[in-house]
Amino acid sequence: MSMMDEKARILELRKELEKYSIEYYVYDNPSITDQEYDRLMQELMALEEKYPEMYDATSPSQRIIGSVLDGFEKVTHDTQMLSLSNVFNKEEIEEFVQRISESVSNPEFVVECKYDGLAMALLYDDGNFTRAVTRGDGIVGEDVSNNVKTILSIPMHIPEMRHVEVRGEVYMPKASFEQLNKRQEEKGLAPFANPRNAAAGSIRQLDSSICASRKLDAYWYYFQNASDFAVQTQEEALQAMSKMHFRTNPLRKVCTTVEQIWQFIQEIQEKREDLPYEIDGMVIKLNNLADQRRLGSTAKVPRYATAYKFPAQEVLTRLKDIVITVGRTGKITPNAVLEPVRVAGTTVSAAQLHNEDMIVNKDLRIGDIVVVRKAGEIIPEVVTSVPERRDGTQVPYKFPTTCPICGSHLVRLPDEAAHYCINQDCPARVVESMIHFASRDAMNIDTLGDKKIEQLHEWGYLNSIEDIYFLDRYYDELIEKPGYQKKSVDKLLESIEKSKKQPLGVILYGLGIRQVGKKAAMILAEQFGDIDTLMHACVDELVLIHDIGLITASSVVAFFKEEKNLHLIDVLKQAGCNFKQEKKQVVESRFTNKTCVLTGTLEHYTRNEAKAILESLGANVSGSVSKKTDYVIYGTAAGSKLTKAQSLGVMTMSEEEFVQEVENAKE
Repeated sequence: MSMMDEKARILELRKELEKYSIEYYVYDNPSITDQEYDRLMQELMALEEKYPEMYDATSPSQRIIGSVLDGFEKVTHDTQMLSLSNVFNKEEIEEFVQRISESVSNPEFVVECKYDGLAMALLYDDGNFTRAVTRGDGIVGEDVSNNVKTILSIPMHIPEMRHVEVRGEVYMPKASFEQLNKRQEEKGLAPFANPRNAAAGSIRQLDSSICASRKLDAYWYYFQNASDFAVQTQEEALQAMSKMHFRTNPLRKVCTTVEQIWQFIQEIQEKREDLPYEIDGMVIKLNNLADQRRLGSTAKVPRYATAYKFPAQEVLTRLKDIVITVGRTGKITPNAVLEPVRVAGTTVSAAQLHNEDMIVNKDLRIGDIVVVRKAGEIIPEVVTSVPERRDGTQVPYKFPTTCPICGSHLVRLPDEAAHYCINQDCPARVVESMIHFASRDAMNIDTLGDKKIEQLHEWGYLNSIEDIYFLDRYYDELIEKPGYQKKSVDKLLESIEKSKKQPLGVILYGLGIRQVGKKAAMILAEQFGDIDTLMHACVDELVLIHDIGLITASSVVAFFKEEKNLHLIDVLKQAGCNFKQEKKQVVESRFTNKTCVLTGTLEHYTRNEAKAILESLGANVSGSVSKKTDYVIYGTAAGSKLTKAQSLGVMTMSEEEFVQEVENAKE
């Protein structure tokens, strides 16, 4: 065979092998034997070795040959990858369907399996696989293409030349999980707790041959740019993805009533243990994609979909001990130390007990046999003790009166169930406050994790939040410490320097002001624009701000009265931290300080655009109509919200009138 013929044979073999892989891994319908497939693969690999200039990263041969990376590239998703809200019973499903029915007439729903895996996005251009990106925080993920291409059910080429993005779940089949843990035990290594952790650990291996050996799989359930292909429903999107050779799960059903949804959920739940993969619930999605876009999303979750979580599995185990931890606010949290036990697919050895009242009400005693479950199949929870299993050695638990860290007397505040250590210099409070400050939701100093903060505190380098910004003083000492090579210290200091640019809303949240969560911090930052103006605000001024109540306002004022906090802010300013944020521009209008509800189909704006316009005009946009609603703005096919507004005497406004008001506000 000539060189040209052999090179042509390489291309032919690649095409054939990919076709056979799709038949086998996607459609479970192979047309050749495993031996024939192996023989063709060996032929391809021999020819590719002979002609290295024919290298192609998407070749079937490259999917079983490992390569090693230094790290994973960060990638910003084209559109945010949202998580889902949860429902736990039939009544909550009814409420979800009812909410949808208020905006969508005769809605259809697709009910699909909810996999216990790792959310992933796949991108294709010109018919070729270009990259795979983890969900990450929903906005920024990591490029794990090298590892994802070892999953043989994922096509490297698709019969569609336009840009395509699909999203789904990478998981470890139960059989692969059992084989992996068997190998772990043979090597004397700790077994993985559950298939989800094993899948996540495999995807984050820098050596893709390790990932390949763990035999992951995936299902794809979301066609991100379906609107580019005139796809109108979720069911059509799943069919379109299947035609493009993406593996979609046939265990799904289009439903029109709560009864149909509930019946299908029960049917799948009965099959759950026999499925070759782990599922922890079912996802209920509005079928019509135009209606999905119209309903939109909150900051975290889509309004058009929800996840039904299967009831928690309950098991018995022994309560070995109760240990106390101290949080950044001084809050004392008792924690159960449990005899390790598997609950809903994971090993549980600890659970939070929250406060003294919970221990008393559940009559928990050290040495008790207790009932343990997972709330929402995620958070371990001690349900109750089993008194009939007591042998006389168990005695009622006495809650401590002093802090286990600093020895200070504990205080239980009026109207609160929790105890507090009020010593602001308590080492536990200091460490926890720094951990919160550096966390992802706060200053996002990604190289300064919990363990590192604890270690640096032990060495005396970090004793307060402001010390974080003066770590560079100890550079020469740090690079001599075990595990702190020059490269890692440089990266740490670079992350700290980068965090100085975070806006006021982020640093406010990081300061850990009681009652001020992430949302409240952002509201305050946008309202006042800089820290100095906020510091001089009084309670009466703060409570006028929507979503800022009396308790939050009082807490903010009290925080800025403490000399220690003023000193902290002053030092952070000197260190170069940013204490400014662009003020939210609100145009005075008839909507200012009014509660508005949008209903029906709008033609001039999307629902999210109309909401943003109303907020810029000072309105509070609500999702439901009540006596407190000031305006209901309606488009075509307005349903029960408009009817309810009329029955309550709430003022209504057509979309045309709304558009005119917006124009008037601009003048």
